[in-house]
Amino acid sequence: MAKSLSADDYRQMAAELTPRTQAFIGGQFVDAASGKTFATVNPATGTVIAEIAECDAEDVNRAVALARAAFDDGRWSHQSPRNRKRVLLKLAELMRRDAQHLALLETLDMGKPIAEALAVDVGSSANCVQWYAEAVDKVYDEVSPSGPHALGLITRDPIGVVACVVPWNFPLLMASWKIAPALAAGNSVILKPAEQSPLTALKLAELCAEAGLPEGVFQVLPGFGPTTGKALGLHMDVDCLAFTGSTEVGKLFMQYGGQSNLKRVWLECGGKSPNVVLSDVADLDKAAFHAALGIFYNQGEVCTAASRLIVEDSVHDALLEKVIALGQAMQPGDPLDPATKMGAIVDQRQMQRVLGYIDQGVREGGVLALGGRQARVTSGGYFIEPTIFSGISNDMTIAREEIFGPVLSVIRVKDADEAIRVANTCDYGLAACLWTRDVTKAHTLSRKLRAGSVWVNCWDGGDMTMPFGGFKQSGNGRDKSLHALDKYTELKATWIDLT
Repeated sequence: MAKSLSADDYRQMAAELTPRTQAFIGGQFVDAASGKTFATVNPATGTVIAEIAECDAEDVNRAVALARAAFDDGRWSHQSPRNRKRVLLKLAELMRRDAQHLALLETLDMGKPIAEALAVDVGSSANCVQWYAEAVDKVYDEVSPSGPHALGLITRDPIGVVACVVPWNFPLLMASWKIAPALAAGNSVILKPAEQSPLTALKLAELCAEAGLPEGVFQVLPGFGPTTGKALGLHMDVDCLAFTGSTEVGKLFMQYGGQSNLKRVWLECGGKSPNVVLSDVADLDKAAFHAALGIFYNQGEVCTAASRLIVEDSVHDALLEKVIALGQAMQPGDPLDPATKMGAIVDQRQMQRVLGYIDQGVREGGVLALGGRQARVTSGGYFIEPTIFSGISNDMTIAREEIFGPVLSVIRVKDADEAIRVANTCDYGLAACLWTRDVTKAHTLSRKLRAGSVWVNCWDGGDMTMPFGGFKQSGNGRDKSLHALDKYTELKATWIDLT
């Protein structure tokens, strides 16, 4: 991965930047059919970066037709796994070559610190593409135990045309988690980035073409959810739709699938992750560090944000004091400065939404232990201080609803049983953390936590080998690992009578 530059270097790069602004359809960068555009805004300054092609149903129809033609004629779907592997490995190589450019686009578009965009977002995205490239020729089909008079074959077929709708908090990484296994399996893919953060998706299209993906196999349609997203969801020739975003919008996509062709709809939706710290925690300093990281990393704009810190009574006060101190040291800064640990909220609307939840927490009786205000007001951007509430009960709004900002609710409990009960009393089930030195508790309590990912003595553990997805209203299906291939393939049973 490329070496980090200075803040001045990044500012100079930003001043000279000319990002892609057109849709990518049929192997070409083109204007939207309507000619419409929309502004993408730098959340650190409130200024417009560029005007982006605003696709709608007409563009969706064209892209889907081209994707279907590419799938049916086999230019990618009939390629050997070895050939698909070669192209995807080249794509990963190109992503690493252009890492600085991709990181800059990500930071300018959604406000995350440049050091994190480079090391985490771009680095992990390239690793994801490489991982599926290397896996594609190592996944075997099956022969059933059918006896000597028949041959039963169980094979994976690519599902067809896959639409991927991704959020603005990790635009490149969430796209990579979806397009890499979908392309590895032989599908044609249409990517709709969030309207707040389309720039890396358009750069990715350029790199896909350079890597050798055939025309029509990968396309990018910038636009808005109620138009472009809905058109993809309702399209009769989209075979699968993979979505990451809010539970509210995820439910709409499930409806669109039912109203159209019963397309496969895979959802990774909201979260309200509990971070349970028991009295026998081995390292209170480590627990405090991960508690702060789990809510303030990426400005709290993380679906797995550990936004509910559930602490056993005997260690509550000491842990809260440590988390407050860490929060005080994580004040927002210029996202283009590599020393910045916390950047800007993605747009003004989201900033006001988060500030509204903070006001609600105060009105409902929460104790504002840290922060709670807009920061860096003179910058013109959208920044919020690290915010911590104590004295929170699980029935308060800020303890139940996903805020998607740097707001931590600290809940005191009397014992482990109450902690697990509080943790599970939630509509979501995406992730959970558990802190204990007792290996028996670690096993038994992690099984009781109703979440797709459980991290013991850490936050955000795992790698590409571990599946990622949620229980309950956090969605269905899994990103990452070989399990992700299940979303983008169909199992075919072929029975050959040998008599």
